[in-house]
Amino acid sequence: MLQAMLAGVASIKAQQTRMNVIGNNLANVNTTAYKGSRVTFQDMLAQTVRGASRPTDGLGGTNAIQFGLGVLVAGTDINTEQGSLNATNRPTDFAIQGNGFFMVSNSDRIAYTRDGSFDLDANGDLVHRATGERLMGWLADPATGNVDTNAPIGPASALTVPIGARTAVQETTDITWAGNLDSREFLNAGLATTSSIVRVYDSLGGAHDLNMTITESATANEWNWTVSGSAGTTVTGSGTLTFDPANGQMILGSPGTITVTPPAASGVSAFTSDLHFDNISQLATETQVQASSQNGFAPGSLSSFSVNTDGVIIGLYTNGLTRNLGQVAMAIFPNANGLERQGSNLWRATDNSGIPVVGQPRSGGRGQINAGFLEQSNIDIGNEFTELIITQRGFQANTRVVTTVDEMLQELINMKR
Repeated sequence: MLQAMLAGVASIKAQQTRMNVIGNNLANVNTTAYKGSRVTFQDMLAQTVRGASRPTDGLGGTNAIQFGLGVLVAGTDINTEQGSLNATNRPTDFAIQGNGFFMVSNSDRIAYTRDGSFDLDANGDLVHRATGERLMGWLADPATGNVDTNAPIGPASALTVPIGARTAVQETTDITWAGNLDSREFLNAGLATTSSIVRVYDSLGGAHDLNMTITESATANEWNWTVSGSAGTTVTGSGTLTFDPANGQMILGSPGTITVTPPAASGVSAFTSDLHFDNISQLATETQVQASSQNGFAPGSLSSFSVNTDGVIIGLYTNGLTRNLGQVAMAIFPNANGLERQGSNLWRATDNSGIPVVGQPRSGGRGQINAGFLEQSNIDIGNEFTELIITQRGFQANTRVVTTVDEMLQELINMKR
């Protein structure tokens, strides 16, 4: 009878553990990106009264006689299923749709989380709102916006978005011209000329106005172009545009290249720009040619940013320039169930989780990032309440075993009276 009581006590302890897990699941039903747990049981060592015997010529075999000694907690499993996404409309809130974890650091170690509630601190770092831990990723080259995702990620690989602090310029390397040159001009006396002005920018963001002049050639269907500068800026480069008289489309003349030399006092080196004339035609209509686009920008400061599904942080500057600022790193594990909870929605790698495989979102089995969303808890309240009832009944049943054995022992003691 004592064995029955001990088995009942062991089960009561196991049911208490299960109740603790269920209670914690329900307590975190609204915790961002929380992953629920469950408890599994296993039977305790069984006592063998008689072992099994094999059949003989005269008798058949007999089974072993055993009775169990109770129950043990086998382990706790983590439910890593995707939680639903909730729109927050905050640009610094990120939700992972699919596999993977954000990487955050306190400068000493790297932890992992699905909680994407980030914010900008006073230094412009993207930090976990609750803990202040910095989000890990790759910073872009400030000059080009290129991101080297092959670089290793360490505790110092924090992502920074310096709103209002960083300035960006872009030198003009391409100028596109569009319009029409009147094909009837060759029939008139004299050589027709048209001109237009375009503003370009050097490597420091200095502005230079260039004057494009296109003059009719003495040869039919040919026009010569030259470019001049203003305010001390000199320009070298010229060329010829040749058109097909059958359709008015250009045969030769694109692209051309000019060299722009800013004034010596500016301290800026000369730079080259390619001129594209593919969008100029020669038709029987009035002449009008102008620059349709150029890729340079004056200095501007970072005003806002956005994050795409690949985790690329794209900065928008006050001068209209957009440039990559960095990219969020994401880690996946061979066994995500082997991660260990650290509190504050953080996890740490263990020997059984495997080594984190770090890479870009939407690559190598990693999920995508949805900015302006947060992942919700994956707790199913209905299922937890069902488990709650089952656990309660199991606890009650085993308390009855303990009280029943106690009454039987009392009766046994009373036999002496």
